[in-house]
Amino acid sequence: MNLLALDTSTERLSLAVQHLAQVWEHEGVAGAQSSRTLLPAVDALLHSAGLALSQLDAVVFGCGPGSFTGLRTTCAVAQGLAFGAGVRGQVLPAVAVDSLLAVAEDARGRYGCERVVAALDARMQEVYTVQLVWDAVRGEWQRESAMQACAPGNLHIPEGFLLVGNAHLVYASELPAAAGAAQAREAWPRATAMLRLAPALLQRGEGVTAEAIAPLYIRNKVALTTEEREAQRRARD
Repeated sequence: MNLLALDTSTERLSLAVQHLAQVWEHEGVAGAQSSRTLLPAVDALLHSAGLALSQLDAVVFGCGPGSFTGLRTTCAVAQGLAFGAGVRGQVLPAVAVDSLLAVAEDARGRYGCERVVAALDARMQEVYTVQLVWDAVRGEWQRESAMQACAPGNLHIPEGFLLVGNAHLVYASELPAAAGAAQAREAWPRATAMLRLAPALLQRGEGVTAEAIAPLYIRNKVALTTEEREAQRRARD
């Protein structure tokens, strides 16, 4: 399949294009810069792969959870590409991949781990997390817990599970002992991991229309008040 994957749910911008058996990848800085750099990076990557937008079979996007601004950027660009890449009146299909699922797949691809607690920094002294187990027979990840946002100290790492993501890099001193450095691996919602997940999602009919592209939020509060930030500062001091 010819696929384009993009994610700006964290501080990293991640893009990848798959054309036949080859994959082209680009990583950069996300945050406030991504709204300016994302489309030029997409154009450059498609050019490297020798593909036009109209030759894509689907656009794969990181739907979250993650940075509020980053998710809106990804979804807006994915929606624009899905509408713009359609041919003969057809809109390009889209595939939503949640950030924690992509983290788990990135960790499986890089380290071979198949029982993970995926955890990403959610800011505001919280992490986004979910427990996942790889089902080798079905070739897919199975959720063992509900996706949630929680304090780093409340992360539960069952025996035999590995903590993956970036939570251990941000909250090293606040995590439970079972999530120590020896039991953690750095992983991200990389576009290359999303490309590996997308075909099965499409086959199961989990593609979405361009109109249905939207961020996945698991908490409504996205910023601290001035008083809450001051209280956190005093607690640290």
